[in-house]
Amino acid sequence: MSSANYIIIYDGNCNLCVNFTKLLERFDRGKLFRYIPMQNTAILETLNITPQDCEQGMILKNIEDNSLIWQGSEAAEKIIELLPNGQLFINAYRSIPNLKSIGDKSYLKIRDNRYQWFGGREKTYYSPYNLNCKNNSDCLVN
Repeated sequence: MSSANYIIIYDGNCNLCVNFTKLLERFDRGKLFRYIPMQNTAILETLNITPQDCEQGMILKNIEDNSLIWQGSEAAEKIIELLPNGQLFINAYRSIPNLKSIGDKSYLKIRDNRYQWFGGREKTYYSPYNLNCKNNSDCLVN
């Protein structure tokens, strides 16, 4: 299996978030992304990500450069941009006046109402393309 470059932190108890994660898994198969549910606080702690950080929306983090991190609608845009031909879609999206602003506001509305609108899961979803961290200084992609 090739080494992924990015970690996606998602809400493993949210139906919408889990379905989005599963869709990405089917397309990517662990080539670019690894996935961590925000409920896995032990691994998130090794990445210096708090539960309060997770409340602000999904997170995309570069594995090799800790300074590269995106959150919320910015994370969603970056994920799409990284997919094959995604840059074309993102360029078109950003070129339409006011569409990014509408997208950002829509993301916040969905984030804040995701359980009411899409439901929650009784059991947290853990991706087969996960990240294993043994300790604070040793995060390995398997």
